[in-house]
Amino acid sequence: MSATLLSSLEQHFGFKQFRQGQQQTIEQLLNNQSSLAIFPTGSGKSLCYQLTALHLPNLTLVVSPLLALMKDQISFLNDKGIYAASLDSSQTAEQSHTVMGDVRAGKVKILMVSVERFKNERFREFINQIAISMLVIDEAHCISEWGHNFRPDYLKLPRYREELNIPLVLLLTATATKKVKRDMSERFAIAPECIVQTGFYRSNLDLSVLSVKSADKSETLANIVREQQGPGIVYVTLQHTAEQVAEALSRQGLQAVAYHAGLEDTLRYGIQDDFMAGKINVVVATIAFGMGIDKSDIRFVIHYDLPKSIENYSQEIGRAGRDGQPSQCFTLANLDGLNTVENFVYGDTPELSGIEHVINDIRQHHDQQQHWEMQEYSLSSDSNIRQLALKTLLVQLEMQGAITPLYAYYADFKYKFLEDKATLLNHFDAARQEFLNLIFSHTQFKKVWGTLNFDSLTQGAQVDRKRVVAALDYLAEKNLIALETKRITQVYQVHSDVINNPELAPQLHDYFVDKEQAEIKRIAALIRFFELKTCLSYNLARYFDDNQAPQQCGHCSVCRGQAVTLEYSLEHRFVDDAVIYQKVDELLTHLASKGISNVGIETQCRFLAGMSVPLFARNKVRQLSGFGLCEQQRYSEIKTKLLAR
Repeated sequence: MSATLLSSLEQHFGFKQFRQGQQQTIEQLLNNQSSLAIFPTGSGKSLCYQLTALHLPNLTLVVSPLLALMKDQISFLNDKGIYAASLDSSQTAEQSHTVMGDVRAGKVKILMVSVERFKNERFREFINQIAISMLVIDEAHCISEWGHNFRPDYLKLPRYREELNIPLVLLLTATATKKVKRDMSERFAIAPECIVQTGFYRSNLDLSVLSVKSADKSETLANIVREQQGPGIVYVTLQHTAEQVAEALSRQGLQAVAYHAGLEDTLRYGIQDDFMAGKINVVVATIAFGMGIDKSDIRFVIHYDLPKSIENYSQEIGRAGRDGQPSQCFTLANLDGLNTVENFVYGDTPELSGIEHVINDIRQHHDQQQHWEMQEYSLSSDSNIRQLALKTLLVQLEMQGAITPLYAYYADFKYKFLEDKATLLNHFDAARQEFLNLIFSHTQFKKVWGTLNFDSLTQGAQVDRKRVVAALDYLAEKNLIALETKRITQVYQVHSDVINNPELAPQLHDYFVDKEQAEIKRIAALIRFFELKTCLSYNLARYFDDNQAPQQCGHCSVCRGQAVTLEYSLEHRFVDDAVIYQKVDELLTHLASKGISNVGIETQCRFLAGMSVPLFARNKVRQLSGFGLCEQQRYSEIKTKLLAR
């Protein structure tokens, strides 16, 4: 097989040999063995599925967490003459229809989607009809609740795989601790011998941790950037910091551009393209930048703020020196940003009252068939649970057997005719004309666009909803109508015996608190790592279960005898207790005037820490003078103060 694979590798990709781990992974897959590949960032994970897909009879479906990542992979494959495509939110209806038509016709070899796409009833209808040879899950650590980037929707992928009857799975990641590795492989029944892990240690990366006070960071950064040869990335935590730091570097005559999720898509893509083309030398970015940036000659990565975890740190420095040439990685560290990183964690933990709100909504609002419908945005707002945490809660309710997802549908279907109605109907036989007329008669038109009344159509006329969706999709695909869908409503089957268990809410709250504490420990581990007195490279490799690294690398700040102890730049004292309690009372009075009582201690802490939660946005809490009064303090200390009241 190896000779065939090598000739295929050269023919399609122009490479004469495989990198470490690639051939073993591909051969396992072609022997029908599902595999987990753990390779460092930039060492050719994607080729494992790209080459395998060419040797499989049917479609390879790739689940990827980031649009930029998909676009890069697709243009790379299309340049090689391999038809790869995506279905994503940036496409027009016409583009989506073209892709779906080409997938049905067997022209597309690799289709890339986000995990959220599976919630789309039109996508599920479509993908159910397609024969799939392999499911590839990129950034697969997202499936592990113990991973650093846990995404609740990833937990459903094993079930989707079963429903779609996909024989083969490939999981790809750059970062997995022993616990995460075990978690990922167990969920997809991957045998231990089918886990391919190449060495984590990178001999060309020089790691430096510098203890720098906040007031000195700007000058230190400018000095480091000035000394570097070639392009680099400066990572920050917050969007406004990206803007400030880029501006400060530009004032020093160092060309730098800010990049973050708050920028317009076209501007973001433009910055990315200019950086790839060498027109921009330094990008100051939040972690939104970098995934999918396959630029081999990045000479330096600087962490201006503390990264979120050791996993994030290793992924971000892993973008440097992919060409194997020496590259510098600096962390400008102090403890000032510790509260910001911790607050991201605390802000995502739902209060017990919020969990109870969701459970009561399920108990009270299911119909006679035990069906419960919900829209994420409004439930998040009503329960005061952030949307990501709400998704996690719903997935946990599924795991506990309290609810089972049935389907999701768009609450709003709007369409307009692109061809005269009579001409359109002439394309079909009498029976289909009758069915289409039925749909049209249950549509309320305002000038050009019409909104379909699904309730009257499916209940009054006893028509199957799936058949209606399929008919509208077909008309849109044939350019006979333009179709728009909005407001996803998710429908669940409710299991009364579980949902009525009085212990359910406290158990789920305990789960979130455990997860919160695990994240806080992860941050503490990060601080300990930066303060190590033994080789940074060796300890980083060990963290990811790689025991091959040398005990002293000779190219990190600790090996150079420059170990650091991190400190706060300034001592931030709490304002007077009386002032804190007064501001909390103002919050309680304000919310009481809106009819909201029983405001928990967590909400009060979040108010003082200046965190955004749905309750605050809805009730204009940010306008109160006490909002963010203690934002320089650690959340745990704010909580201790309020509990002592």
